[in-house]
Amino acid sequence: MQFLEKFVSLIDRVSDRIGYVVGWITTLMVLIVFYDTVMRYIFNEGNVALQELEWHLFAVVFLLGAAYTLKEDGHVRVDIIFVNLSEKTKAWIDLLGIFIFLIPFSVIVIMSSKGFVMNSWAVREVSPDPGGLPARYLLKAMIPFGFFLLIVQGFSQAAKNFMTIVGYKKKGNNK
Repeated sequence: MQFLEKFVSLIDRVSDRIGYVVGWITTLMVLIVFYDTVMRYIFNEGNVALQELEWHLFAVVFLLGAAYTLKEDGHVRVDIIFVNLSEKTKAWIDLLGIFIFLIPFSVIVIMSSKGFVMNSWAVREVSPDPGGLPARYLLKAMIPFGFFLLIVQGFSQAAKNFMTIVGYKKKGNNK
């Protein structure tokens, strides 16, 4: 069980660091949206690169933030039912959900995006819009990377759920 504890700790630390970075990216995105909105509606000056940057940053926040959100138990669920269940039952439901839905879906997304991303890298895809951003292939690479992080965090969550199911408690911890 000590191996599982170390595994969980390592993965959770990585997710925490990525979550911290995503927080700053979100702050940057809000500032860019504010600036772009002021420029467009007050000064009648639009900027294609800024508008693309907004949705590029949103995509990065969504893709990289998903694993951190999973770690923090922030994804949507039916809490009305879930709240009344025992910890072991919750752990079983989460464990099954990880292996039946999360991991297979993430693998499908990674496999489905492989050709899409590789083609984008091969041609060094850029924005088709005049004044748009270069290096769109970097953004597209976030798709498999984000879902890979989600799979890794899923294994960490599965390990936590397994420890709950078998009744394992950390030494020196009442949880």
